[in-house]
Amino acid sequence: MRHNGAVPTPESTTCVIAGGGPAGMVLGLLLARGGVPVVVMEKHADFLRDFRGDTVHASTLRLLDELGLGAQFDAMPHRLVDDISMQVQGVPIRISLRRLPGRHKHIALAPQWDFLELLATAAGSEPTFTLMRSTEVLGPLNRDGCVSGVRYRDADGQTREMRADLTVACDGRSSTLRTSMGLTPKSFGAPMDVWWFRLPRRPDDPPGLNGVFRSGHGCIVIDRGDYYQIAYVIPKGTDRAMRAEGVDVLRRHVVRLVPWLSDRVDAITSWDEVKFLDVQLNRLRKWYTDGLLFIGDAAHAMSPVGGVGINLAVADAVAAARILAGPLRAGDLRTSRLARVQARRWLPAVMIQAVQRAIHAGVIADAMAENPDDAAKAPLPVRIVGRIPALGEIAGYAVGIGPFPEHAPAFARR
Repeated sequence: MRHNGAVPTPESTTCVIAGGGPAGMVLGLLLARGGVPVVVMEKHADFLRDFRGDTVHASTLRLLDELGLGAQFDAMPHRLVDDISMQVQGVPIRISLRRLPGRHKHIALAPQWDFLELLATAAGSEPTFTLMRSTEVLGPLNRDGCVSGVRYRDADGQTREMRADLTVACDGRSSTLRTSMGLTPKSFGAPMDVWWFRLPRRPDDPPGLNGVFRSGHGCIVIDRGDYYQIAYVIPKGTDRAMRAEGVDVLRRHVVRLVPWLSDRVDAITSWDEVKFLDVQLNRLRKWYTDGLLFIGDAAHAMSPVGGVGINLAVADAVAAARILAGPLRAGDLRTSRLARVQARRWLPAVMIQAVQRAIHAGVIADAMAENPDDAAKAPLPVRIVGRIPALGEIAGYAVGIGPFPEHAPAFARR
């Protein structure tokens, strides 16, 4: 299948991207730097949405350097983490990032809205880039059996159409385009869900990222400077029943796992301050069809284990831009090119999800079991990692860099 290059008008472009998250903005920036007319449609008016994944891993920090955006990122408010400390059923494990290759031997914790605005500003300087905010993609356009663009609702509430040679779904794990195409990803299940909330942090509090898993619950404490971002892990499907007990049940559980937070848990005054994440782990069998490509969570929703979902989505976008910019610019996009994107990014997604599934089954499910005895033995993988420090460094590479990392294509470097 071959597409002819579209002449950009207000109602047509070469590539339309649904979703202004990390994958969508990185892909839009790179394609625009490659001379491709590209429109990113973001359904919100801004990027100010709390309790999103805010980790920017070493592979993505290196990408920003390659794009000439490293100094701007460094100027943003952020915290650096070079060690991750966990305690599972009393066994301490340490994941070290200090041996990573390159200058970024850490992950950065930065508000995602700042990260996305950085990308949007850089992309906005390119003459072929357009960001349409307050614009909701409603579904695909079809012509002769091919996807030929999108129907969307604009900022004024009007339903309109935009034709494009290529449509890319970067609209997340609840992808509207995926649903509209009748596609259902294969689910691998998960033993837990997550509550997100904030607690005050004081200057003499422990820095970094620390977690505790014990007897049915887990608490991950993330240093964000003047506050802690807390990921509280609960057994899958227990959110409604636990909320019915009142918010004090959360305060009690937090203090039980992290006693030194006892003097500030009263800052949680209602369930309105506690955001719920339904943890999913799934993957589409096929990430493309004629005229349409899925990347990021739209193609493979990741568990929060390791916090790698954003960085995997960014890597998808980099690979897609490298493979597709030339054909799009030449008006010679073929479905086989879309298949090449999946071929490049399928194995990293499968590998990471396999590790996450193993951690779900062999670590988290055991640690999340309601054990009447808090001294219940830690899962075997945890005890092995706890005894062999080198395994913590290997885990650090998997978290910070990951398999098959992507580099910015030459045309996008500055």
